[in-house]
Amino acid sequence: MSKCWKVRPEGSNWGEFGPDDQLGRLNLLTAERVLEAVKEVRTGRTFCLSLPLDLPGSNSLNPSRLPPELKPVIRQGEIAFDGPARRDNPLQTDLLCDDAMLIHSQYSTQWDSFSHIGALFDADGDGAPEHVYYNGFKVVSEETGEGLYGEIGAVNLGIENMAETCVQGRGVMIDLRAHCGDERRAVGFDELMAILNKDDVEVMEGDLVCLHTGFADRIVAAAETPEPVGAVCTVLDGDDKKLLEWISESGLAALISDNVAVEQSSSVAREMTEPGPVLPLHEHCLFKIGVPLGELWYLSDLAAWLRENGRSRFLLTAPPLRMPGAVGSPATPVATV
Repeated sequence: MSKCWKVRPEGSNWGEFGPDDQLGRLNLLTAERVLEAVKEVRTGRTFCLSLPLDLPGSNSLNPSRLPPELKPVIRQGEIAFDGPARRDNPLQTDLLCDDAMLIHSQYSTQWDSFSHIGALFDADGDGAPEHVYYNGFKVVSEETGEGLYGEIGAVNLGIENMAETCVQGRGVMIDLRAHCGDERRAVGFDELMAILNKDDVEVMEGDLVCLHTGFADRIVAAAETPEPVGAVCTVLDGDDKKLLEWISESGLAALISDNVAVEQSSSVAREMTEPGPVLPLHEHCLFKIGVPLGELWYLSDLAAWLRENGRSRFLLTAPPLRMPGAVGSPATPVATV
């Protein structure tokens, strides 16, 4: 599992949690921090922060990610759905339903693992950029050039590492929609800090930071119409260096949003004049400092309740599926207030 790198990217924290670390800032979700997060529970009310996993409902947001398929299991040549068990024994009174799902791991409410985004980077200092991911790991075998399950599946940095931490800690809501409305634009460091100050929101080391933009509401509404969701609601400005520095310096453990990619996600919309990442915030978080990203979460009901009650913090429990080698995962996060 160990690897050797001589050079680490500027602004990264490679090695600070150990040479073989695959958890990044999730290391900050200690037992002590979980206990502090539990103190945020005052009413016992819970909020489901997942969209129905068949939304957005088409592949208009990302042509390569398709809606899930739900199918009945075939048992002894027959459909195992509302099937009487007496097929096997006339004395049995049970009815059986059994199904299977084919789901793109990052189609709906999801987590990005560190194996989702890497970079061409000269980690060994020989002058030739190579395929490298967080903490200098490679996600394919150097011996065979293949992943965990043949040609696919990350050898390192799979989502199972994240799942094993349980991803439970203090959630902090930043309500961008309350200040920015539904206008499509990028929010940079200065504006974000002004919002935090106005709402008296403090982000501390180990916090799971949620950004409410209202985009998920548009997805839910669009499910009732044939029209695809357009480019609406705010995103973070991944090109703002001060914003990226704040993500590093704040010590936040994860960054979560209800939009497609937390930042501006369209490569067409970016005018690039020199080599660099299409998704600079993704590169900074997933590749450099080990901060997992949550996307397409449903945050509106929780954000409204927190604002009505003058709060911004809550207990967040949000493990991904424990699927070895996966680079992303559906999630059904739960907030408890």
